[in-house]
Amino acid sequence: MAQIHEIKAQNRADEGKGASRRLRHAAMVPAVVYGANQPPQSIQIEHNTILLAAKNEWFFSSILDLNVDGKVQKVLVRDWQKHPFKQQMLHMDFLRVNENEAIRVNVPLHFLNQEKSPAGKTSGVVISHNLTEVEVSCLPGNLPEFIELDLADLKPGDIVHLSQVKLPKGVSLPALNLGADHDIAVVTANTVKEEVEPAAEAAAPEAEAKPAEKK
Repeated sequence: MAQIHEIKAQNRADEGKGASRRLRHAAMVPAVVYGANQPPQSIQIEHNTILLAAKNEWFFSSILDLNVDGKVQKVLVRDWQKHPFKQQMLHMDFLRVNENEAIRVNVPLHFLNQEKSPAGKTSGVVISHNLTEVEVSCLPGNLPEFIELDLADLKPGDIVHLSQVKLPKGVSLPALNLGADHDIAVVTANTVKEEVEPAAEAAAPEAEAKPAEKK
């Protein structure tokens, strides 16, 4: 069962660019909650709360308990704006979720036992992670924080496709409903041969003899 992650926030009445600037100067992050056939709600969150939460992958891929002035609602992070070079979150958008309706969320992939696999132990084999996350479809209560992919049996030359990923109960991959062309490679174990540098071109012929000096 997924862990419960609570984010505390406060309702806000002031809106607009000026109000948002004032909030940021006060170390708060302006945010909006919308969806589930309810009107949008403007909220504010302490910046340190967001900054610490955003360092965890669950913050962007899990159902969050958003506690606004004591009232909790289930949400997903849907959009965020960061300062181009400062460690500062400028704005957040949260989407309310209906626990009886399927959602689509990108979930991280965790690769296990790669170093212990035959491919991992073979010199000259490069294991490539072509995907680091996958889009899943499921009810909010079935949403995994991540999906594990065990590579213990991976051999040189093996390719692990999307259809081979083992999914938790109640979780599906929408891409596979689009046909075989979308069953892409998640992991590949390629043998890389060292390219031999072509032999250096023969040294330039010795300089032609200078013509004999006239006496």
